[in-house]
Amino acid sequence: MNVLPVLGGVGGYGLDAGCGAGWTWGMTTSQEELLPATRRALLHRIAVAQTVGRSPSLVAAVVREGRTVWHGSRTSVDGHAPDENVQYRIGSITKTFTAVLVLRLRDEGLLDLGDPLEKHLPGTGAGEATIAHLLAHTGGLAAESPAPWWERTPGSLRPELADVLGERPLRHPVGRRFHYSNPGYTLLGALVEEHRGASWEDVLRREVLEPLGLHRTSSRPQPPHAGGWAVHPWADVMLPEPAEDLGRMAPAGQLWSTTGDLARFAAFLSRGDDRVLSEESLHEMRTPAAPSEAVDLVAGYAYGLGLEFRRRDGRLLLGHSGSLPGFLANLTFSAEDDVAAVVLANCTSGPRLSGVAADLVGIVADAEPRIPEPWRPLPDVDRAVLELAGQWYWGTQGFLLRLTADRGLSLEPLSGVGRRSRLRPNGDGTWTGLDGYCAGEVLKAVRRPDGSLSHLDFGSFVFTRQPYDEGSPVPGGVDPEGWSGLR
Repeated sequence: MNVLPVLGGVGGYGLDAGCGAGWTWGMTTSQEELLPATRRALLHRIAVAQTVGRSPSLVAAVVREGRTVWHGSRTSVDGHAPDENVQYRIGSITKTFTAVLVLRLRDEGLLDLGDPLEKHLPGTGAGEATIAHLLAHTGGLAAESPAPWWERTPGSLRPELADVLGERPLRHPVGRRFHYSNPGYTLLGALVEEHRGASWEDVLRREVLEPLGLHRTSSRPQPPHAGGWAVHPWADVMLPEPAEDLGRMAPAGQLWSTTGDLARFAAFLSRGDDRVLSEESLHEMRTPAAPSEAVDLVAGYAYGLGLEFRRRDGRLLLGHSGSLPGFLANLTFSAEDDVAAVVLANCTSGPRLSGVAADLVGIVADAEPRIPEPWRPLPDVDRAVLELAGQWYWGTQGFLLRLTADRGLSLEPLSGVGRRSRLRPNGDGTWTGLDGYCAGEVLKAVRRPDGSLSHLDFGSFVFTRQPYDEGSPVPGGVDPEGWSGLR
């Protein structure tokens, strides 16, 4: 009998080529940097995923410190195994690319994330939903477009935005809950087209793909590429899936890519590249923006601006998953460990790739922990800033203010428990908080008439050198009798 091809389609691998009956795994030039035991553990993990998940093929890559250090694949057909240049469809990972394009518009001053979409695209029916709401899936829009199912039918059936949204586009009050919406990202793609005067595909290629060197990422499959398959749930047989052009829905899930390209994209999301997006805007993307329901809080799940957040084994993981008929995809990275993983498979359902990618990150991060850069003193420091370092008290709670290597500040509780924040300088002697409760709040150093340092004002909170320092303007004042024992 004939063996069904794992790789197929125009320019892909046909019936005669096949794809490796046992296991094969490729190497990059920096692969030898991983220890043999680590490489074997990575191979074992994807081998289990491909076998237990019954995927025709599965390909993965690991990135460490911005470079691809491992590539592996498993296939079910004899012959050539897919390498880092074989395209798979990546589904909703496309949304992260679309979010980058929207943030670029904001950085150029063409829009504000707080703008209602209707300000830029009047008549869409999105109501009061803002651009930020759509990015974070809190706009209240429906999860899917009206029938027939858009992932398995031609995009030509939905030529206009009205066809994508339908007669009743809203399912929830705007901003009240996280409700994943594919049509929401279609609207964001239309927003990009409106401001750029070009197609979403052309803008993406010019502003993201070419600067980052993602030459194997495209809206339509380019050889060599994998064919998509449905695997029967109760029998080891397969059925080919159609690969439809999604038309208007493209910004939500159209892209094809490779582990090689997605590894570079993961490095960009983790480390940044000013040619494409500022570090500050990437930090926004990497900040949770959507309110979580109770079930999400238990699972440790949240959503930012085009990025998913998960907690696994005490590690904060960011990235995005993707699926379309015939394909599964996942990109996951740990900014703290500076490790990322990409996993692609060509089956409609099967291995849980978010778990596989998380495991690949954990294998490398745990077996070969990140070696920190050598400590070096700052080349110079402003003495007025240096004077701020040390212990401070908000009421009776002790805090430590440190100067950081990037010339910012870090405020952390002495007890280890409580509010903490990184702060960036504003260039005028003030700092802005970047994290948690203090995000966006301004810290000012207040000096006495003689120039000596009096206290810190952090969003109206007064920090003093001693608890309730009677020489500082503590709100409510300080008892003139001072500290004492039991009276």
